[in-house]
Amino acid sequence: MASYNFKSITVVPPAKDIIDIILSKTQRKTPTIIHKHYQISRIRSFYMRKVKFTESNLNEKLTGILAEFPKIEDIHPFYADLMNILYDKDHYKLALGQINMAKHLIGNVAKDYNRLLKFGDSLYRCKQLKRAALGRMCTIMKRQNSSLLYLEQVRQHLGRLPSIDPNTRSLLLFGFPNVGKSSFVNNITRANVEVQPYAFTTKSLYVGHTDYQYLRWQVIDTPGILDKPLEDRNTIEMQAITALAHLRACVICVLDISEQCGYSLKQQCELFENIKPLFANKPLIVALNKIDAKKTEDLSQEETDLLELTFKKNNNVVVIPMSTMTKEGVSEVQNTACDALLAHRIEQKMAGNKIDNILNRLHVAVPKASQEVRAPHIPEGVLARRAPGYVKPEGIRKLEKDLEMELGDDYILDLKKHYDLPNPDDKYDDIPEIWEGHNIADFVDEDIVAKLEELEKEEAMLEEAGVYESEDENLTDEQKEIRMKAGLIRKEKSIIRHQHRLNKHRNRTPMSERVIRKKQGIKRARSVSAAPEDVPMEVDAKFHTKKAKPGRDVSGLRDEKQVKVAKVLKKRSQIKMNQFGRAGEADRHISAKLPKHLFSGKRGAGKTQRR
Repeated sequence: MASYNFKSITVVPPAKDIIDIILSKTQRKTPTIIHKHYQISRIRSFYMRKVKFTESNLNEKLTGILAEFPKIEDIHPFYADLMNILYDKDHYKLALGQINMAKHLIGNVAKDYNRLLKFGDSLYRCKQLKRAALGRMCTIMKRQNSSLLYLEQVRQHLGRLPSIDPNTRSLLLFGFPNVGKSSFVNNITRANVEVQPYAFTTKSLYVGHTDYQYLRWQVIDTPGILDKPLEDRNTIEMQAITALAHLRACVICVLDISEQCGYSLKQQCELFENIKPLFANKPLIVALNKIDAKKTEDLSQEETDLLELTFKKNNNVVVIPMSTMTKEGVSEVQNTACDALLAHRIEQKMAGNKIDNILNRLHVAVPKASQEVRAPHIPEGVLARRAPGYVKPEGIRKLEKDLEMELGDDYILDLKKHYDLPNPDDKYDDIPEIWEGHNIADFVDEDIVAKLEELEKEEAMLEEAGVYESEDENLTDEQKEIRMKAGLIRKEKSIIRHQHRLNKHRNRTPMSERVIRKKQGIKRARSVSAAPEDVPMEVDAKFHTKKAKPGRDVSGLRDEKQVKVAKVLKKRSQIKMNQFGRAGEADRHISAKLPKHLFSGKRGAGKTQRR
């Protein structure tokens, strides 16, 4: 099934915009500096690269434009004729041809100037050849400005065209202006076509969609057609003629029998006769609209004879009266048209050559109808059990359903009675409680109740003997008072002791060894021999500095051997941690301290300290 998506065509920029885009891209994406030490071969390749780059970008741009626009010869005849009516096929093909010619001319210019650049003998000559090449390419593009503007207008109009599938199931309406075609489309589809009480409200094709027999149908509303020669019809009318000529659809001819459209019934019949060749070999339905204003019974004898004479020639024409205002007969017209088109499509397929190849492969087997009446077969045992007064034999086990029916409200579902155990008496035993793989019942003492009673008796005997009586009960009042005061004294002492510990080092600057010696009248000496004779040697022992504490890595170890072993174990345990400590995506990493895109190329006017 052909599908045309004209809305996806890319915007066609004018020639000036294309030139600006391409030249800017060439400046940005090719080298821009020639140093003094460059050889002439490198200078030639420098400018040849710019010419080739510009040509390839222009070629890519023009090729994209040519590829996206539809070709008249490759699309459906309906769209080909529609584009010829709307845009003039010759003008359209000429514009695309000029774009194609411009593409080839730009390629030839690039080829010629690259050949000349190979023989450039100086920097100045190579640069001038490059300027000439780019200038000629831009001139060629400027000459195509009118074609580009025309193609942009065509693209905008193509995007506004309705998406009509020429091969799907379609209903096509035609008739004079203001006879009710758009109202019919609004009634049977979800479309919202403008309806006004004047002629040529609809100036282009409109499409709505409806469902019938679980199939999707498209309903096409065409502009009004006037009864005049084909060469005198305008663009609006030719759209309807094109749809009638090329679309495989069921044609619905809408007539206004009330003549409120401004055209007599005779003129409408003459229009039908004039364009009848356009819908030859297509199912045709005639809808007599506006019966709410004028009934078919109110037609004069001449008008009735005219309708019969016009449509009697076509045996397959179905005439149905309807009213889009009251919606009377609208569904009948839709259903009749859809059924007629389905039947017509089946006839066309049956008349084709493909159907013979398919039928040769198919064989439909039809069984012969039997005259014998076959009654249902019910076994005798089932009939006997269904008979009234049937009693179940004693040897047959009763089902739970039978027990429930017998006992009624006294029935209790017992699931344990069918347990298959070695000892049938164990069926109703409690299920043991298991905790961590052990049966709790195994740890319960069977004589625990008797032992508990013995303990209680023993405790009662001890209480009677006064074993649990406290010594405080035998004290006198004076002894109790002494004990209470002793408790208060102990409590007060503990408070004083605690307070002294808190205030011991508060607001007190620690004294150095020098200050302590000065207070005690001892001068510092270089050696023990220089100390006064009357001062005993034991005095210096108080002022030795504290020995440094061992490090945390050796604290708790006896000797050097244990320290070495501990360090080895420490390194081994750290290996696995180091494996997970490799640099990851979250770690900061600077791949290049001077990124090329920030520190190369030409500098413009302004500050440069940030570069």
